[in-house]
Amino acid sequence: MTFRAQHLLGIEQLSPTEITAILDLADQYADMNRSGRKRGDLLAGLTQINMFFENSTRTQASFEIAGKRLGADVMNMAMQASSIKKGETLIDTALTLNAMHPDLLVVRHPHSGAVNLLAEKVNCAVLNAGDGRHEHPTQALLDALTIRRAKGRLHRLNVAICGDIAHSRVARSNILLLGKMENRIRLIGPPTLMPAQIDHFGVEVYEDMREGLADVDVVMMLRLQRERMDGGFIPSEREYYHRYGLDTEKLSHAKDDAIVMHPGPMNRGVEIDGTLADDINRSVIQEQVEMGVAVRMACMHLLVEARNAQPVGVMV
Repeated sequence: MTFRAQHLLGIEQLSPTEITAILDLADQYADMNRSGRKRGDLLAGLTQINMFFENSTRTQASFEIAGKRLGADVMNMAMQASSIKKGETLIDTALTLNAMHPDLLVVRHPHSGAVNLLAEKVNCAVLNAGDGRHEHPTQALLDALTIRRAKGRLHRLNVAICGDIAHSRVARSNILLLGKMENRIRLIGPPTLMPAQIDHFGVEVYEDMREGLADVDVVMMLRLQRERMDGGFIPSEREYYHRYGLDTEKLSHAKDDAIVMHPGPMNRGVEIDGTLADDINRSVIQEQVEMGVAVRMACMHLLVEARNAQPVGVMV
């Protein structure tokens, strides 16, 4: 497999070949997890530290399960009660942890660029679990794996990303990844939720939901990131759902076999109709959660392999 990265800080640094290497390995881990052979020793004797400066359910649990299934010693740090609350700087925290010789550091942080800064100060592999509005690379990778398994390919698809684009690191990482893999990307949402200089993103922009969804293969809904909003970006949740919430009628404008995605957590009745979110014929939301474990196993596997400069096979 072609993978030389020492850290996983963003999709921007990955080549299409490296993205494919991650997805191919994650495919094997997904099948292995379904088979019941869930434990191995690939990371036996290695230490994984999860540092989440923002609350997380799916991502933190997924990284913890992934590490344990690979045999790592996993430590979850309660950052809300850490020395950072006592005034310690992020760099001092990094240096303290580095002195303990961890092998994998998984970090989520509210500020863009914080994870990159940490990676410069430690000797272990760093995985970005989401930093500010910047990137969320493993989310984009698990979305890509979900799409590839559902559609049989990850190129030349029409993909609509809908909702709060401006505040979403998930949207940014998906735009980068899907663009690298030669897909046609449409962004749908109100102008107030579109990022500045959107015309530089190499995407199509739609304000009308029905027009934007016409003949797409994938519909990716996004959560309203209210914690990152500092003003009136939408008139009301009711009006937002009327115009941009995904329901059966709006979805009818997409292809008949279009799949529906959402990174979670969902605001049912705001971003997506609850019945549609649970429709096993259209929704792959639960598959996204499942693929998250497999993708994070693959990422840690490849990072350890790259640092050791020695290929390691998937456990059987």
